[in-house]
Amino acid sequence: MSGQIPVVEAFRMMAANKSLTESELHELIREGIHAALARRFGGPVEAEIEVHDTGDISIMVLKEVVETVEDSAREVTLEQARWDDEDFQLGDLMEIPVSFKDFGRSAVMAAKQRIIQRVREGERDRIREEFNDRVGDLVSGEVQASERGKLVVMLNRSREAEAIVPWREQNPRERFRQGEPIRAVLKMLEETPRGPRLILSRADPQFVASLFSIEVPEIYQGIVEIKEIVREAGGRTKVAVSSRDESVDPVGACVGLKGSRVQAVVSELSGERIDIVPWHPDPEVFARRALAPARVTKVLSDQANHVITAIVDDDQLSLAIGRNGQNVRLASQLIGWQIDLYSSRDWMDQGGQSGLFAPGDEYEMSDFPLSELEGIAPTTLAALEAASISTFYGVLDMDRNDFLQVPGIEEADADALEALIDELTVVDEPAGEEAVAEEAVVDEAVTEEIAVEDPTAEMEVATETEAASETEPA
Repeated sequence: MSGQIPVVEAFRMMAANKSLTESELHELIREGIHAALARRFGGPVEAEIEVHDTGDISIMVLKEVVETVEDSAREVTLEQARWDDEDFQLGDLMEIPVSFKDFGRSAVMAAKQRIIQRVREGERDRIREEFNDRVGDLVSGEVQASERGKLVVMLNRSREAEAIVPWREQNPRERFRQGEPIRAVLKMLEETPRGPRLILSRADPQFVASLFSIEVPEIYQGIVEIKEIVREAGGRTKVAVSSRDESVDPVGACVGLKGSRVQAVVSELSGERIDIVPWHPDPEVFARRALAPARVTKVLSDQANHVITAIVDDDQLSLAIGRNGQNVRLASQLIGWQIDLYSSRDWMDQGGQSGLFAPGDEYEMSDFPLSELEGIAPTTLAALEAASISTFYGVLDMDRNDFLQVPGIEEADADALEALIDELTVVDEPAGEEAVAEEAVVDEAVTEEIAVEDPTAEMEVATETEAASETEPA
């Protein structure tokens, strides 16, 4: 049956292009021939089909010998069967050999369509299996076309997959042309009538996180963790990082030597500004860092309503707000709290305490339960709580006589409480000034703004930073 060889070879070429194995190819051919036989005999048939390595195809249609035919595709009368062999009896199976060359055009087309359909179904299943667990991963490919604002991408590792970057998932700074390489994060796997479609994104914050995972080995190894990340694509990204190893500086690891690592990410984002800040569990401390590159004078927190009030010097207000309010808006998203921003003058005009801006008062102490303090006897603690005094701020302004008026507090207890408050509130001035100076240097280093935007804007920021540093205590 040499006439069949070109057909099988054509199927093999298709199988090679679709990455099918020999067994998968033979199964597809058998299904296609079954479809062709159904077209020829008028319905589903029972058949034995063998595809040989030589390219030959053996087809044997099986029909049951019956007295009255109800299904001509599966049954044959006894009279018809005995035309070929007089020994046939009712209930026997008659084997009818069929040559592939005898198939009509419609039967061949039915076989071809069935094979193509099964190939596509197999491709769709492979795409689902490959990408279902890769949502959030970085993928790369080549821009095939731009259709009504969306980018059609051919992926490097799965060219059969349909992948697009919708307009809303693109960076407004960027423009891609046909044939250009592109990287994006897989945002979701969308089911369509034509099969699964990969939705890619270059605007999602996870895209920036994936880029840092590639550029920073400590993130890939799990030593440094990206705790929070927020972004306005094309404008600014804020990243909060922490380290599982105390010897590894998380911000320094992300910035790299002379900014090499973060600069590689900035380059991929077409010059988008990136602020990298150390994460902190205390929302007040975290808010200070999140408002970088501005320096915050004071923060007050409303735990019940999740509101942070941040006060900055007048010359830092515009830097804290950012262009069109972007900096404070992203800082609020980063910490998950509302941030109300005030300049020192506005705060004073609204009745704020002047003591907030005393020299050297860089960081305030948050209130905390008395039970966290060491040195308070259980009986003393119980007596204070019975008098509705349960936090440090509750005893901060009390003196010895006030303590003695609390039922259950003896003179020794009052003396111990007074000594404890003095120990926690007395500040060693030289050490305090040195600590403030050191903190300012650290904040300036870790919140350095990496950007390749308008040079005049960078000069303004640099000028403000230099002016502020001149006012720091020596």
